[in-house]
Amino acid sequence: MATEHPSITRFREEHARRGGTGDVVILPDSVHTAALAAEALGCEVGAIANSLLFEADGDPVLVLTSGSHRVDTGKVAATVGVPRLRRASAELVRAATGQVIGGVSPIGHPTPVPTYLDRWLQRHPVVWAAAGHPAAVFSTTYDELRALTGATEIDVE
Repeated sequence: MATEHPSITRFREEHARRGGTGDVVILPDSVHTAALAAEALGCEVGAIANSLLFEADGDPVLVLTSGSHRVDTGKVAATVGVPRLRRASAELVRAATGQVIGGVSPIGHPTPVPTYLDRWLQRHPVVWAAAGHPAAVFSTTYDELRALTGATEIDVE
């Protein structure tokens, strides 16, 4: 009997603690892009909520964006009130979230991370986001994701 990766178990515990209702699904290890995850789940790529960690003056900023969008970092920086956003290093991702790139969940970080939610995701009745491991995702709704994370709604493009 295979045991679950500890980061998935931690996610499940935090998800339950926050009252999350969605299902955790373990995907094939080869699913490492929003397009591949959407194909495996049978949904539109836009329904995948990518967790992208950025760095703003040394501090982490998490943007939950539709898999069909590219984040306009200049626009988002201006919206959230920071001079500049840069893609976070793998070290900052691990330190800020306790997770690895490709598996960053929107919740369960060692300390709170300012989180912003792409309004575009509300177009999908079911949204899928990472569950703490590159092969794990969970289903949710836009409203539940906003409630679970306390995220501020923004436009990312």
